[in-house]
Amino acid sequence: MYSLRNKVQLIGNLGKSPDIKKTESGKKLVKFSVATNEMFTNLKGEKVKETQWHNLVAWGKLADVAEKYLNKGSEVAVEGKLITKDYTDKEGNKKYITEIQVNELLLLGGKASA
Repeated sequence: MYSLRNKVQLIGNLGKSPDIKKTESGKKLVKFSVATNEMFTNLKGEKVKETQWHNLVAWGKLADVAEKYLNKGSEVAVEGKLITKDYTDKEGNKKYITEIQVNELLLLGGKASA
């Protein structure tokens, strides 16, 4: 059960092609966002589609796979863990960013319908 303490699993579509970067030490990382959709019926009986956006980061070999195969609209399944970072903006306000650090990536081959 210890491995379940910080585990995220998502299936969704990329909002745009991945952003590839290299650290000063030469390590490759890829950042991308994935949209997940949930359908439900509201109190009025209307079908509602709710979209959530998730920021993801992949390192090393997973970054290579993401760079080579992922494009805007790609459907993927990912597993990873939540990472929260903080920084201070130009106005001196503390800001927080939550990302999913990808441990596993599965290309599902579909694209979002237009």
